[in-house]
Amino acid sequence: MSNTSSITYGRVAVVLQEIGMVSQEKAQTVLAEYADVAHSELKPYDVACALEMFGTAVSVHADDIDYLEDGYGGLLDRAAALTDGAVTVTNVRLHEGEFIGESRDDVLEFERNGQPVSISAEHFSDEYYDQMAACEAIEKLAPDNDPRSFLLVDFEREKYRVYDSIMVLTTSEQAAALEKSLGLRIR
Repeated sequence: MSNTSSITYGRVAVVLQEIGMVSQEKAQTVLAEYADVAHSELKPYDVACALEMFGTAVSVHADDIDYLEDGYGGLLDRAAALTDGAVTVTNVRLHEGEFIGESRDDVLEFERNGQPVSISAEHFSDEYYDQMAACEAIEKLAPDNDPRSFLLVDFEREKYRVYDSIMVLTTSEQAAALEKSLGLRIR
């Protein structure tokens, strides 16, 4: 892996342009928006989050949210938007199950391009996503007849810190380039 201590938003922009994930115009727009920190060194998690800032990824919030069903709907809408209209999400529903011990076995259902999708989800609270279920649901939104898929971005983590899950829409070649150039692990 590369040395992430020298990675900046500017470096992320260059890499994303070089591998065809963003246009020069998009990169410049994001860098202008974050001009005051564009050349500050980023921690590994911030490098992963930068992918979302550049419109190539979506994050699954790890802290509390207001409403689970609405939260999943918004999350899936944001992920589908990355496909440039190739995938639509409708009828997002969360069916609450029974509590077994401290968790509730729920079912997340939605339609992907009109086809039903069902994902098992385990919730310990009405205020937190099931991170694994949310990531699995996003994976289902990969566009058909397209070499891109949603993959989980992993990075060096600090102890005792909570992190959002970052899902990037990428080809396998682009994922390899992100790993090499930005010190991320894409799986």
